[in-house]
Amino acid sequence: MSSLFESTYNPDVLSCLANLSNDEVFTPPELANQMLDLLPEDIWHDPNATFLDPACKSGVFLREIAKRLIEGLADEYPDLQERLDHIYKRQIFGIAITELTSLLSRRSLYCSKYPNSKYSVVRFDGPEGNIRFKNVQHTWRDGRCVWCGAAQQQYDRDPSLEQYAYEFIHIDNPEEVLHMKFDVIIGNPPYQLSDGGNNASAMPIYQKFVEQAKKLNPRFLVMITPSRWFSGGRGLDSYRKDMLNDRHIRKLVDYEDANECFPGVDMSGGVSYFLWERDYKGDCAVINMKNGEADEQERDLGRYDILIRSNQAVSIVDKVTAHTSKFLSAYVSSQKPFGLRTFAQPTGRGDLTLRWRNGRGPIERTAITAGQEWIDKWKVIVSRVVYEHAGGTDAQGMRRVLSILEVLGPKEVCTETYIVVKTFDTEAEARNCMAYLALKFPRFLISQVASAQMVNKKSFMFVPDLDFSRSWTDVDLYNEFSLDDQETAYIENHIKEMNPGED
Repeated sequence: MSSLFESTYNPDVLSCLANLSNDEVFTPPELANQMLDLLPEDIWHDPNATFLDPACKSGVFLREIAKRLIEGLADEYPDLQERLDHIYKRQIFGIAITELTSLLSRRSLYCSKYPNSKYSVVRFDGPEGNIRFKNVQHTWRDGRCVWCGAAQQQYDRDPSLEQYAYEFIHIDNPEEVLHMKFDVIIGNPPYQLSDGGNNASAMPIYQKFVEQAKKLNPRFLVMITPSRWFSGGRGLDSYRKDMLNDRHIRKLVDYEDANECFPGVDMSGGVSYFLWERDYKGDCAVINMKNGEADEQERDLGRYDILIRSNQAVSIVDKVTAHTSKFLSAYVSSQKPFGLRTFAQPTGRGDLTLRWRNGRGPIERTAITAGQEWIDKWKVIVSRVVYEHAGGTDAQGMRRVLSILEVLGPKEVCTETYIVVKTFDTEAEARNCMAYLALKFPRFLISQVASAQMVNKKSFMFVPDLDFSRSWTDVDLYNEFSLDDQETAYIENHIKEMNPGED
């Protein structure tokens, strides 16, 4: 039977497809099979098992599922055509995200974009087969879609154009879509919807597919999504809380570099896929993947408010939180510490000095709308943008993390290009704090939270607030928090040197 797919079309053609965008990424066949490998072997021998991909793009998941079932059910259905009819008509289902991907998915699965044609592997009565596409519309309320949150200004368009109103998440009860239960739900959902700005301001949408799939209560759920939900991401706080406290997640496979899954795709924060198992409750096997090597550790995902992605970093963070309950996140400013936007510039007059993205210059005190209590103090500031593009590492696997780290004196303020980490009454304390943040240990702790593009208040949730009347070294910190040789080596090998005040 293996010759069926090999003789009908090139089984690797789906790995050659260009991605629709960074929001809708095609899944390479190799990755689809890695995800399918998470499922128990006996499911491929079960003639009653049902499978759903609720976000079909290329149809690769359904095609690879079919190949496994065709082999696994050979004893149950010795007659090839009877086996095919049973598998394609009773076990495999999909919901396409667009009309184009519905045709592509049918071509991948049935070997014909019209499964009622003579070229189809099995003959259906209608042109959809078991891969449906319904051109649904957004439901607008107060400028947003009530189902997916899409902006009406961006997506209220001519009906002949693509609406990006995905059927699976535009219904309250997903059982109404196909009127059946599924043993396995698997897929690679769309990642985000544009707000009309750049990608950084786009709204995540993948979590809605996961939440809808859970409503169907399948035996197994496997999905691949961006990993930014681990610690950040707009609109993901509730989703992150639910995921971290969901004891049904049996495995989580995380790639810090998305290129290892999707070659040529630039995706900040990496990607990950998980196995959710209805009949399992317990710790999760977190698998860090890097350059093809796996590091696995059983963990309680709900240990902290964010997910520490590195297994080797967990013991370090545990030692820090066991030693102290005082962290710099208690002092870090909001996004606009002095109420000044990124584009604010010096006015050429005034008794204050503005630190903005192009340098320094005079500004009036009346322009300051927030943080007035900090104006006359010494301040340690950092740039909100991390040093590395997309939060990645260099060829040696090392990161610098912080880009700009400076001290501002009394009567000096800054735009929202920067955040204030802490304020002090004396210059000496401020400079000791700046030197402390330039050390490897604090930046390593920041990197466990700031895994994507931006540094914010939450990024300092594991960075200890220490006595800054004295100076610190990394050796001091390693001893203070009882790190062993393996833990200190891990930090030293993953964080670059940085000089205080270096831009």
